[in-house]
Amino acid sequence: MSLKKQLMDDMKTAMKEKDRLRKTTIIMLRADIKRFEVDERKELSDDGIIDIISKQIKQKKSAVLDFRRGDREDLVQEAEAEIEILMKYLPEQFTEEELKEIISSAISELKADSMKDMGKVMGAVKPIIKGKADGKMASDIVKAILS
Repeated sequence: MSLKKQLMDDMKTAMKEKDRLRKTTIIMLRADIKRFEVDERKELSDDGIIDIISKQIKQKKSAVLDFRRGDREDLVQEAEAEIEILMKYLPEQFTEEELKEIISSAISELKADSMKDMGKVMGAVKPIIKGKADGKMASDIVKAILS
């Protein structure tokens, strides 16, 4: 089943179950997908939808940090619940150990040995981890290994 169809089915289920948070989170996601499709005049594939979901998760994680600084625990909990809902639509995520393995093999293949090679390593790793791992976590691991 395509992600679009799954989102539509899950939205209907959330409406029937009167799950306000899940319903609004899915509606916002579907609106972002529709906005992209209208702006670009093309139909999004599941990979494109995964990119949008990843972008929303990244924004919500940033918002959580801001809410914590503002001492708004109610908003922190809501944003974290939205992140949890969105994560269900991503492919299974790599563990930190799996991510380290992927990055280490890319570093050895590219014969990277300094921070100057970080761009090359991230360029090789990004297509592999797309939608399956947090880019910031990958970047931090690359920095740790290369420095």
